[in-house]
Amino acid sequence: MTAEARLYGYWRSSSTYRVRIALALASISYEATKVDLLGGEQAASENLSRNPLGLVPSLEIDGHVLTQSLAIVEYLDETRGLGLVPKAVEARARVRALAHAIAMDIAPVCNQRVAKFATEKSNSAFATADWMKHFISLGLQGFEGLLRQLPPSRYCFDDSVTIADVCLVPQLYNAVRWGVDLSAYPLASAVNSRLLELEAFRAAHPDLANTAAA
Repeated sequence: MTAEARLYGYWRSSSTYRVRIALALASISYEATKVDLLGGEQAASENLSRNPLGLVPSLEIDGHVLTQSLAIVEYLDETRGLGLVPKAVEARARVRALAHAIAMDIAPVCNQRVAKFATEKSNSAFATADWMKHFISLGLQGFEGLLRQLPPSRYCFDDSVTIADVCLVPQLYNAVRWGVDLSAYPLASAVNSRLLELEAFRAAHPDLANTAAA
């Protein structure tokens, strides 16, 4: 069967992970092409021709090449009717605030290139692991506070999957990888556990993506 899309990304990249989840939710078959972030392939001309920012992921689909994970997720939501963004104005703002808290506040400062720059410029006064743990913990503390402001629900917002959930699972995967204690975030942890019961979230897990790419 011919794949419907091609995903350019890195298996451990949280932004690539988000797109894998959305593709799985949409039941879209795709081929994965690895862009090795550790090897610097994101800065190579081939990747820059797709994504001039030198980042991942990029998605070829429907005759387009799309970049920026949240933009890709919302494209899939709108073209495949996934219901990831509520129609009610306030609900949509709440969901986007949760998603942006991760994708725009936590993830950028915890990007490997940012942490590497801080470590190098500080003459290793900032260890990468310490940097990651500090900023991930700080961000998750705020995210937990946002969840506390909302009525209890199965997932981040209400009882259906939204873009906030698509962002949460990759972020908590990253948090565990860097040794963050998730017991301080019981609401986020409980939502994460319930999401990982869903096939689309299990199928998008980095360990499976890495095996498929190997």
